[in-house]
Amino acid sequence: MGPAERLGALLRARGLTVATAESCTGGLVGAAITAAAGSSDYYLGGVVAYANAAKVRLLGVDPQDVTTFGAVSAEVARAMAEGARSRLGADVAVSVTGIAGPGGGSPGKPVGLVYIGVATAARVTATRLELAGERAAIRAAAVSAALEALADAAEATASRLNA
Repeated sequence: MGPAERLGALLRARGLTVATAESCTGGLVGAAITAAAGSSDYYLGGVVAYANAAKVRLLGVDPQDVTTFGAVSAEVARAMAEGARSRLGADVAVSVTGIAGPGGGSPGKPVGLVYIGVATAARVTATRLELAGERAAIRAAAVSAALEALADAAEATASRLNA
């Protein structure tokens, strides 16, 4: 059983729904989730917001956060996740924003820098990752990290709901 199938079984068992907000992965997280048969039981949908204007318009990211912190930041990752959760009505949402390369990096934000945001009703978090490799490898690693983050959040959310 692969990561998407394991995530699906966990979500189904706990009766939770998920949504995604993606930038650098361009829909790969949603594609991974929906590759599992029966994913319509728990996957509500996703937003691929590559442009900053789309992050603002579709996910409700504060334009000041984009200006102050940049699109690749913990602040924007958290806002993207919360926007997806609230706008799609999901129990848990994940976001991915980063620099997959080969260009676009800088000394402060190198190629491979990725933030994974996770939002539940109880909390919104972001994790910074520094991934190595070519564009495809960075994107694949970001998808794996996003699926793991969703599973962790689903377990924590279910624990609070059942407590």
